[in-house]
Amino acid sequence: MRIAVTGSIATDHLMTFPGRFTDQLLPDQLDQVSLSFLVDELEIRRGGIAANICFGMGSLGKESILVGSVGADFADYRSWLERHGVDTASVHVSEIHHTARFLCTTDQDQNQIATFYAGAMSEARSIELRPVAERVGGLDLVVVSPNDPEAMLRHTDECRTREIPFAADPSQQLARMDGADVRRLVDGAAYLFTNEYEKALSEEKTGWTSEEILSRVGVRVTTLGAKGVVIDREGEEGVHVPPVHVDSVVDPTGVGDAFRGGFLSATAWGLPLERAAQVGNAIAAHALEAAGPQEYTLARGSFVDRFAATYGQAAADEVAPHITTPNP
Repeated sequence: MRIAVTGSIATDHLMTFPGRFTDQLLPDQLDQVSLSFLVDELEIRRGGIAANICFGMGSLGKESILVGSVGADFADYRSWLERHGVDTASVHVSEIHHTARFLCTTDQDQNQIATFYAGAMSEARSIELRPVAERVGGLDLVVVSPNDPEAMLRHTDECRTREIPFAADPSQQLARMDGADVRRLVDGAAYLFTNEYEKALSEEKTGWTSEEILSRVGVRVTTLGAKGVVIDREGEEGVHVPPVHVDSVVDPTGVGDAFRGGFLSATAWGLPLERAAQVGNAIAAHALEAAGPQEYTLARGSFVDRFAATYGQAAADEVAPHITTPNP
């Protein structure tokens, strides 16, 4: 199964604030906020949602096709991704812009305040999917993850025109898009990925009820943070998949992307939806324990053992043959 992942490719500047953002917000002054946070740490990491998803898939041994736009400063990052099983030949290189930058500050309660500079990502709207499909011999699924909004809509429209199944993953771009654009992005998706807040926001923006959205998508996957994941399909009872225990929360950045990488990999292997969500949860736990969205490592033996401890040996035996990442 050939999966193309479209979306942002960026460098993450991750900072840590030792206090709580909420302690600095005055309820009667919210109309004129002017705050500065003195942070203790700065980590510069590889990131971007599409790249993070592809890295997660590569960590399991599943190749993916990355589609996005970067600057001429992408050479080292490209080499890193290719070493981790990511096909980068369809990444567009801008002649005038730098690769996008994500600047994020996390407080002691894991709340985050972030700013995103699009840079070369703004040129993603010029990318056509047909040449990508022709180069690799066809596409079985296109993931439309957060990107330049025009690029997201263009990719979605092209998937419909060319009858390529697509997964809608609007994430933080829901805040920027109006209702018509969100409806255009979601309608007809084989998969719809959101977290709890985004689920509610997508319903508000589209004007569709939860049941109406389910009638327009194949599978709705809602991540619940520490509560796991819920999978919904029209006419069926929702399936709740509990999370994998995390020993120490280090950094939540990119955890949802890691989940998607695991879910998509298991889907490509032909595993059922519940099992796919379990694989996603297992990778998400590894990502949560690492400082940065692409700093975790998966060793086959320990990964399968941890999976079995949470979901049972039978489930682990079903997943294990597909994982080709090396043993420790």
